[in-house]
This record gives sequence, C-alpha cells and structure tokens, in this order.
Amino acid sequence: MVLRKYRERADPNYGIFSNTRYNDGRGTGRYNSIENMHNAIHMLVGNGGHMSNIPYSSFDPIFWLHHANTDRLFALWQAVYPDSNFTSQISAFKTFTNDAGKIEDANTPLTPFHSDDYGTLWTSNTVWSTKTFGYSYPEIVDWGVNSSQLSSNVKSRLNALYNPTRTTSKRSVSADAASELGLSPNTVSTQWFANIRVSRSDTTSPFFVHFYLGPAPADSSTWSFAPNLIGSHSVIDSSMLSTADAAPPTTLYGQIPLNHALVAAGNSDLTSGKIVPLLRSQLNWRLQTTNDTPLDVNKVPSLKIHVVGQEMKPRVSDDEFPEYGHLVAYRDVTEGKAGGLQEGDDTE
Repeated sequence: MVLRKYRERADPNYGIFSNTRYNDGRGTGRYNSIENMHNAIHMLVGNGGHMSNIPYSSFDPIFWLHHANTDRLFALWQAVYPDSNFTSQISAFKTFTNDAGKIEDANTPLTPFHSDDYGTLWTSNTVWSTKTFGYSYPEIVDWGVNSSQLSSNVKSRLNALYNPTRTTSKRSVSADAASELGLSPNTVSTQWFANIRVSRSDTTSPFFVHFYLGPAPADSSTWSFAPNLIGSHSVIDSSMLSTADAAPPTTLYGQIPLNHALVAAGNSDLTSGKIVPLLRSQLNWRLQTTNDTPLDVNKVPSLKIHVVGQEMKPRVSDDEFPEYGHLVAYRDVTEGKAGGLQEGDDTE
C-alpha cells in the first residue's frame, strides 16, 4: 500500500496524496492517501486512549515516533517527485488563528511557530525541505547528487523496503500462504481494494470499519483481531469536530487492500471472473467505536463501500516502480448491502 501510494503519479497534486478530504479530481478508485495510513496508527494504537483522541494524542510518547515516521514518508515522496508541491485547500477545522472553511496555501503562517526572534512565522514553503532543519533519513542521501539521481536512488530504496522481487514478508497470516503460492506485490498482476466513502457529519465519534473475508465474529470484542480480518479503516476526523469549529460537511475517502487476504484464503486466480463472485458472497464489514461498541451501519447513512480492481505490470528495474493501470469499479460486489452502493450511487 505504501509503494502504491508513491507510484500514483497520475494524482495531479499533493492534495490527493496527503489527505482523506481532498476530492477535486480524485476520480474512480483513487481513495487512498498517506493520511489514511496515519489515521490507522492513531486509532489502532489508541483505541479509546490518548492516541485516538486527536486533541490529546501528543501526550502519548508513541505520537512522536509515529509523526517522525509520517515526516519521513513525506520526505520520501518529495525526493521521488521533486517538482510536486503543495496545493491550496480549504481548512477543515477552526484553530486559534484560522477559521474553518478558509483557503490555506503554502504561504499560510504555521502559527504559533516562529522562525526567528522577530515574529516571522514558518510557512509550508519555508519548511518544505528537511535540510532547513539539518536532518535527513537513511533512505534519502541528498548530498552530492542532483534531484533526478536522488529520485532514482530513493525509488530503489522504496522497492527494497516495500516491493522486493522475492515474496515480501508480512506480519499477517497471509505471509505463509503468499510464500507457498509464490506471490508478492511484484508478481501479482491484479490488485483488489475496498474503497470507503463517508461524510464526517454522520457521527461525532471516531470509528472503525472492519473488513472480513467470511462472516464477522459474533463477539464484537474480537472484531479488531479476528483471524479472517482483512483490515480496518479508521474514520478519525469526527473526533475533533464541533458544529462551531468545523467547515461544512466533507466527504472522507479511504481504501483497504484485499490481495493479502485473498491469497491467504488459497486463491491463486485473482482475475475478475473468480474474485468478483467470491467477494460478493464473502466480503463483509462491521462498524465499531473505539471502546469496542458496535455501531449500526444504518446510523451512518453516507457510508458507501465499493470494490475496485487494477492491473499491474511488475517493475523492470530496481529504480522503477510497477506500472498500475486504470482502476475499475465492480459495483456488483457491494450493491444493495447495508453500507454498500445503492442504486444511483456513483463510484467517484
């Protein structure tokens, strides 16, 4: 998932890469962002504690390790795509200095952080490079090379980390199954994903959307670690909101990869003719708050889940990414199910 997010160069700007709310030209299927991965750590680590309560999350020491890695992921993206830059966006939340709904850009002051003793505030433009602060990351050796060489070098490091030519090691149960079938992110030609779209105004509490291949366990306290759990999407935006502090209702986007679970279940044929009917009968989801309380899907009426597939051509060298084709939506998988697509719903 990390590698695919870096490879999505078709994304026209930083907005789609960076956050769950950007919806100007996202298009069919491009629902993932680095913020989704960021939010997952907050919710899965916190699960009702400080980390899952955004205004207080920085009191948890894990917050600082987590955000150092988020900074690293941004720095890697910048190194791979040196010509990309920030895009103007609408502020989703009110702060002490900025109102919700205000247009912010790369020159908006990052209050209250000053760059000197004379009241000059940092901006996104002035903090764009880690060199400004005298540090880098192990994958980014950004001295003695030009931007093109740096981009090539970082791509090689990303492939070594997230897309080796041999079967990748995973912490999930899919590792053994993938090894037995000889499958890895660089050898599976069809990629499958569950897309999630939801309005942040449906609830004022953060929640999970857990996905399963097969039935969800009857005991909701086991939902987050069930053997057939595919993955969990975290809707965290709502934990910060109040009517006074929020911009108008915004649609949030998320995505969960499915291939590892399909392989773990013994599926070596990942073509649409095989996978679409399989997912139609076996893909299930449950909603749950951070205290393990089930959340009725009918109380989140804006939730729209659909499945997309994508062809992939393996990379041909260490400093190139795989080539991903167009995402194709398969409405039949979720249409008519609670939380799935309903008649007339789009997949944009």
